[in-house]
Amino acid sequence: MLLDLAAGRRVVFLGGKGGVGKTSIASAVALAQARTGRRVLVVSTDPAHNLGHLWGRTVGDDVVRLADTPGGGHLDGVEVDPERTTAAHLSAVRATLRRLMPEHLGGEVDRHLDLARDAPGMHEAAILERVADLVETGTADYDLVVLDTAPSGHTARLLSLPETMGAWTDGLLRRRDRSDRLGAAAQMLGGRGETTARRDAEIRSVLTRRRERFARLREVLTDHETCTFVIVLAAERLPVLETVELAGTLTGLGVDVGGLVVNKRSPTDAGDLLAARHAAEAEHLDTLRAGLGHLPLDEVPLLAGEPVGPDALTALATHLG
Repeated sequence: MLLDLAAGRRVVFLGGKGGVGKTSIASAVALAQARTGRRVLVVSTDPAHNLGHLWGRTVGDDVVRLADTPGGGHLDGVEVDPERTTAAHLSAVRATLRRLMPEHLGGEVDRHLDLARDAPGMHEAAILERVADLVETGTADYDLVVLDTAPSGHTARLLSLPETMGAWTDGLLRRRDRSDRLGAAAQMLGGRGETTARRDAEIRSVLTRRRERFARLREVLTDHETCTFVIVLAAERLPVLETVELAGTLTGLGVDVGGLVVNKRSPTDAGDLLAARHAAEAEHLDTLRAGLGHLPLDEVPLLAGEPVGPDALTALATHLG
């Protein structure tokens, strides 16, 4: 299922509860697609930073090559660092405000941004900016972008931010419109200088570019021919309930939920304990099918070890349809 979905899309999001193996599944499907000759970028926004561990190399906030494959395909990877992303976001905002605000307000700008660093939603907003950039550049430079996202609650908030922040930016622009009209009247009376007019025009330009970036991300997220979201879960009570809730949230946001991957499924032939777990998992999967039976589902067996390295990830991909 998942390999077929990825083959027909430009952007694939994988999300779900923490600890269910999203990064492994994302890497496996990304490598499989690269082996078909596609240029693929795998992006992890999960703060656990497991991407580098799976590939046995350092993967950071800058794109690195993970694999070259026969037929001209290749796989690149990047881990979005929330702290670095937030710092870079605030630094860019600080530089812009310092340039646009009167010099005597520089200290006030610094105080506000220092307080904003740990404000609720700041990390999500900064990561959204980074995701928007990676999706935009990724779809320009690659055939497929696979995004391994943070746990479910964070993902739902992240995907709702383009609409929320787009509306916020629109509101700022409307206020700038009113200010511009008042400023034009003041200028006619000799109360407004050319420098102020240029500054206001640049503020409008900055806000407009931001709104357009969020709008483009929103368009990708809700384009069912381009983008799909696959939920990865374990066959346990809480992940199943959370998956049903997340699927409803995503559908409400207009995002295509393409399917489900049940990871680490216990075997029936490896002792009484695992056989009992398999039976208990089957009951939870009945609940899953009752809520989301219309979605295709891949089951990936519990593996003896972690799928580290290209060979292990290729083997993992054989369970993904």
